[in-house]
Amino acid sequence: MSPVFAQAPIKIGEINSYSAIPQFTQPYKQGWQLAVEEINAKGGLLGRKVEVIARDDAGKPDEALRHAIELSSKEKVDILAGGFLSNVGLALADHAAKNKRLFIASEPLTDAIVWEKGNRYTFRLRASTYMQAAMLVEEAAKMPAKRWATIAPNYEYGQSAVANFKALLQAKRPDIEFVSEQWPAQGKIDAGSTLTATMAAKPDAIFNVTFGADLARLVREGNQRNVFPKTPVVSMLSGEPEYLEVLKDETPKGWIVTGYPWDQIDTTEHASFAANYYKKFNENPKLGSVVGYATMQSIFAAIKKANTTDNEKLVTAMRGLKFSTPFGPAEFRAIDQQSTMGAYVGKLDQRGGKGTMVQWRYADGKNYQPTDAYVKSRRPAEAIR
Repeated sequence: MSPVFAQAPIKIGEINSYSAIPQFTQPYKQGWQLAVEEINAKGGLLGRKVEVIARDDAGKPDEALRHAIELSSKEKVDILAGGFLSNVGLALADHAAKNKRLFIASEPLTDAIVWEKGNRYTFRLRASTYMQAAMLVEEAAKMPAKRWATIAPNYEYGQSAVANFKALLQAKRPDIEFVSEQWPAQGKIDAGSTLTATMAAKPDAIFNVTFGADLARLVREGNQRNVFPKTPVVSMLSGEPEYLEVLKDETPKGWIVTGYPWDQIDTTEHASFAANYYKKFNENPKLGSVVGYATMQSIFAAIKKANTTDNEKLVTAMRGLKFSTPFGPAEFRAIDQQSTMGAYVGKLDQRGGKGTMVQWRYADGKNYQPTDAYVKSRRPAEAIR
């Protein structure tokens, strides 16, 4: 029997690129739906039912802002959450600052959202570009490669990932040099010309930041030209099932990646999440599923800690908040409001004609954060208190 709720529901406004990037946002939606169903089955929060009102921003910052205004003024939501693309996330963070409304940026990876454009009202769940670059640099520094090339989408996320990777790798390995940078337009890569220009610089290794359809085109072209697996590649996000599912038997072996080997993680937290997810949706979780679920876990933990939905009290509760995720415990750092949820680092391989991760380990996000002094040099002083 379902619980009976007397009071008005707690409303969470969720904005995401559902029509623009369905391969990630559909599993993401299913992840948060599972979390909401579970909390309501246990009696909700503060004796109230939790309700999520979702909106599709179509991958456009203007659309996201229109929804944020409508959800706040008309639907009277208690909390805003979501965002996938970095530029959309930054627009929502700006809205949060101007309107003094709590916003949990679930997916946008840009460092600016917690640093240059950081503000009191914005918290970010996923491991940032800085954190994922630091995880990959740890492996890249062990490689003999001295001449590196980069291929990244020409917008905030790609630029940030490359800047971090270069700075962190050169700090560990002063002997290396970057000999080529390619900046294809996001979603519109010309894989042939990109690889021709890259290989003309004779790199020993490549750092890749492309994802989705661009990644699939790059891999196919690189396989045909025998660039892969001959040239070693370190690649951000490419071990996520959302992308491996598309690559199938074209998955390049040996790439060092961040990702999510969902079928091999045997922790209690993950096993319980994966089993419940499969039971409800009859499919295995993707990384998006984990992010959607963990976003709601963090919001629920904040409401429990604050014991209210008062906006300012929730912000205070979120700083230093400890919460559980399918990857294990995490917390929002008080200094920059970045969560310590980590990622898995390993190598790509194939099993049964499908891409998979091997030799992987969990990189706990708390071990890949910059120093407080570094954060203070990049985050506005008024956002650190």
